[in-house]
Amino acid sequence: MQPLVLTRDPSLLDDLARVAAGAGVQLEVRGDPVGALSSWSLAPLVVIGDDLVGEVAGVAPPQRTGVVVVCHAPATEVFRLALDLGASAVVELPAAEAHLGALFADVEEAPGRGLVLGVIGGAGGAGASTLACALGQVGGRDAPALVIDTDPVGPGLDRLLGLDETAGVRWHDLAASAGRLGSRSLREAVPRRDGVGVLTWATGVATAPPLSRLRDVLAAGQRGHPLVVLDLARQCGALSAELMARCDLVLAVTPATVSGIASTIRLVEAMADTARLRLVSRRGAVPPRDLTAATGVPVAFEVPEQRGLTESVDLGLGPVRHRRTPLGRALAAFLAEVA
Repeated sequence: MQPLVLTRDPSLLDDLARVAAGAGVQLEVRGDPVGALSSWSLAPLVVIGDDLVGEVAGVAPPQRTGVVVVCHAPATEVFRLALDLGASAVVELPAAEAHLGALFADVEEAPGRGLVLGVIGGAGGAGASTLACALGQVGGRDAPALVIDTDPVGPGLDRLLGLDETAGVRWHDLAASAGRLGSRSLREAVPRRDGVGVLTWATGVATAPPLSRLRDVLAAGQRGHPLVVLDLARQCGALSAELMARCDLVLAVTPATVSGIASTIRLVEAMADTARLRLVSRRGAVPPRDLTAATGVPVAFEVPEQRGLTESVDLGLGPVRHRRTPLGRALAAFLAEVA
């Protein structure tokens, strides 16, 4: 489906057509609000020119998301009518061309939102970052996946994936930018290989991004990727708590040892909500059922032993060389179950 544009203003339509062309999309243009009702609910995005906003409001189309009013010089009446229509924004051209272009670019993305998985270490050194990268690699074989590094003192996920020398934006680039972040723009900007992209810190730059920017990145990542994996910091501060709340599922990587269980119990006790928490067991002397009994958290799966994993990472191939590795098969089965 194409974005629906309602306007009779030739100048405004020229500007909208130019912005849409830059985003690589075609527009469905209507000058009759009544005739446009057939496309109103089906269009992925509705853009209403200020010249027709009064007529559109008079038709009283059904409430929906994804409605934007566009003008060259906004008037007070335009804002009132936009509110009546449930529009998400009133944007002024040419100042808002980048914002509007990002909205148009998002239209070509798959509908809905991607699955968001958080990965956190149940104990220090449990291998959470490695598992996060492995999930991204396996998920990226079938559809675009994004791994987001939210731990400034972690190993650097681009290194684990062999993308540390690949050009692309890092956190400091996005933290310094302004405006709405398009999902296609994010997908094309980050370092990427074999379907998995990564957003992390540049060497020597490990300042946490503003929370508002991190929210924007996560939203854009969900719009443009069927799978988003967050590598979460073990310190359960306000940032980690909010990120966990935005995940569909959080995996705590837990060594199946007495000390690993003790550390995981402390992590669980610090969480306000554990409904979406699952354990990922690193093989040890303690069986999965005892992990659940001790922590009160179900075990999602057990990480299989994989020979040559460290070598694979050191060679720049990432944790999963191919689907047939034990780790690749285990993660493919898990993703198929939760997709």
